Amino acid sequence: MVEVPRRLKGTTVVTPMGCVALARSAEGLVGVTLPKPNCEMAAYRLMEEIGAEFDPVEGDELLEAVADLLRRFYEGEEVDFSGIELDWRVGTPFFRDVWRFVRKVPRGRTVTYGEVAAAIGRPRAARAVGMAMSRNPWPPIVPCHRVVGSDGGLGGFGGGLEMKKKMLEMEGAL
Repeated sequence: MVEVPRRLKGTTVVTPMGCVALARSAEGLVGVTLPKPNCEMAAYRLMEEIGAEFDPVEGDELLEAVADLLRRFYEGEEVDFSGIELDWRVGTPFFRDVWRFVRKVPRGRTVTYGEVAAAIGRPRAARAVGMAMSRNPWPPIVPCHRVVGSDGGLGGFGGGLEMKKKMLEMEGAL
């Protein structure tokens, strides 16, 4: 696993569900938080998750584009995150396989942890898929909220099950 730089460019954005922090390297987006009650908490959480600090910047094309998409997403609008460059140096090769597959799950649909495992050629790795989802550095760009249990239950979610439920309802998946 290649490490990302210790100093990154970043910003925070206020959305209808709370404040989100995001950071980028020269390679692309390194991390995004789920909404937090305030921007200071979001920034701290992101630095903790990615193991790096970020320097707040304005006028960064990638960060501004992602911030706009995130604001619109949390307003309930259908947005397309597929053009956002991600810094794939984070995570293990298995996690990256999971994240690449989940990134393609369309709005309004869900998949199970087992379906993800089978799709990446590791049919017995449903629990490991859950671990990859819990460490997803790019929610909702990699829409881990769209991965559910085999029984249709919501499973886990870093932002809490109420937030996962609200996001799925907003997308018409529930």
